[in-house]
Amino acid sequence: MSDLFPDGVLVIDKPEGPTSHDIVAVARRVMRGKKVGHTGTLDPLASGVLPLVLGKATRLAQFLSTAEKTYVAELTLGESTTTFDRAGSVVPREHARQVVDIARPELDGVIARFRGAYLQLPPPFSAKKIQGVPAYKLARKQKNVPLKSVAVHVKSLEICSVEGACARFTASVGSGTYMRSIAHDLGQEMGCGAHLESLRRTRVAEFGIDDSHRLEELEPVAKQEALEELFVHPRKLLPHLPGVTANDESAAKIRNGRAVNLPELSKAKLVKVFYGQRELICIATRVAGTLFQPKIVLAEPAPQLLYRG
Repeated sequence: MSDLFPDGVLVIDKPEGPTSHDIVAVARRVMRGKKVGHTGTLDPLASGVLPLVLGKATRLAQFLSTAEKTYVAELTLGESTTTFDRAGSVVPREHARQVVDIARPELDGVIARFRGAYLQLPPPFSAKKIQGVPAYKLARKQKNVPLKSVAVHVKSLEICSVEGACARFTASVGSGTYMRSIAHDLGQEMGCGAHLESLRRTRVAEFGIDDSHRLEELEPVAKQEALEELFVHPRKLLPHLPGVTANDESAAKIRNGRAVNLPELSKAKLVKVFYGQRELICIATRVAGTLFQPKIVLAEPAPQLLYRG
């Protein structure tokens, strides 16, 4: 029954509350067991852009999971928590600095230290695995969570407003960056403590809020067998890769994983290959000149009679 539903990328505007896996489970149920994955986990308290990959498009996840992400966030100064967000317990602090003493220029100066590349310690309540066990499972049992700092990249980080103990900011970050850690570390630097109050993801790679759909839209549209109307048009996927259109003979070879010559004039190492206007049949890698080898095949194998040699 899952073959009734198309393959592709569907962007959901995740609400606060459910986990990313919960969203995947709903989509899988609506699409009657079709293979569904997501790219870029959002915490339960976070909302916003969550791209889902369906069917053979799950093979594109490797390109989307590592993409840059943009957020609008709110942090509360004056309190650190065990989870680095409002869901955790407040961590008592002796001799904590009073929030009323913090001025906007000082906050701007401290936040500038987090731009660019630096080593970030993930939150103890996170999905990072320690000897195969997610850190949050150890933290819940109050066991030691020996996490290691990882290299992250913060492309931009700007304070939008400060009202009392509440500071709002925007950020564009590389894959693997924890916004909760930025909030926590900022509070440590300020000497007053801080935690993430709210988080909304506004962009993942080429997908923005305007491309997203509410979860409750899926079921009625699926019943009308018009779900493809909600999908991102295949020609808009991976815009950093050149796109070429294969003829019948080349498309048949690609569907069977064979190398082909493509009318590709740039020097790009990877290209998207389409058959017709909508069908993305593969991501191909250059072998030499115009000869390309399918790297990720998204199309069904072609009957052997469609081509020779």
